[in-house]
Amino acid sequence: MRTKILVIEDDAAILSFITTSLEATGYEVASFIDGNEASVSLDKYHDYSLAIVDIMLPGKDGFELLPELQSYGVPVIFLTAKGELSDKVKGLTGGAEDYMVKPFEMLELLIRVDKILKRYKKSEPIIQIRDVVIDPEKRTVTKQGKEVYLKPMEFDCLMMLVCNRNKALTRKQLLGQLWGMEFEGETRTIDTHISRIRKKLDFQDVIKTIPRIGYRLEVDE
Repeated sequence: MRTKILVIEDDAAILSFITTSLEATGYEVASFIDGNEASVSLDKYHDYSLAIVDIMLPGKDGFELLPELQSYGVPVIFLTAKGELSDKVKGLTGGAEDYMVKPFEMLELLIRVDKILKRYKKSEPIIQIRDVVIDPEKRTVTKQGKEVYLKPMEFDCLMMLVCNRNKALTRKQLLGQLWGMEFEGETRTIDTHISRIRKKLDFQDVIKTIPRIGYRLEVDE
């Protein structure tokens, strides 16, 4: 089961950018432009691990949504164009975990998301694909009961594919998340890592090559 993140932002372009980046990293995302709609949804589905919330929203604003999110134990990152100290103080003293002012760097937001999730960490479920068992928390992989060594970047690459199972990921998506948003190297670099993962785990028919696009890890749901 993927970590679920709630994003509430009234700028459609920014909302799409955040959502796409989080999904490429392996998160499941629910996104809303309107505060009232987000509130209604939260009452029905509140198993979120984190919320990224703009303060200035149509309907309920971020400050109004904060206590609702807190009641379900959902930590909040406020994201807003308002940089006044009074708003920052109000947000943080009200219980928000963090506060970012637009414009922002997506990589910085992803790092903050990761840090907060680790602070509130719940045990991640063990993942099994055929005779391969992946422990995300211990960062170990075993095949037929024997541990298989994956280099750190190979493990991260595998987890991106696993978290986006049955979805095609482009080489640029993989590179952008694994090496950073500013990576400008040859996109074929990812092919070497995929080749090694396939060989080590015997995943030749599990990790499929999508011509001219990238890769997809295929498993039965």
